[in-house]
Amino acid sequence: MIQVTRLDHTPMIVNPDLIIFMEETPDTVITLSNGEKILVQERISEIIHRVIQFRRSIYNSAVPIE
Repeated sequence: MIQVTRLDHTPMIVNPDLIIFMEETPDTVITLSNGEKILVQERISEIIHRVIQFRRSIYNSAVPIE
């Protein structure tokens, strides 16, 4: 899960697996697989960075199969 900040400054946790696409118009809009759109303060590049960090934390904690 990643944390983002809504435009009213409230934090929100998003499951990055549900993100379909993002756009900056100029606010960043995250569209989820259920059709919900979320306006956030973070730029797309920051959200991508957080998703990468989240995925790395999962893959690095995985136990290798022998």
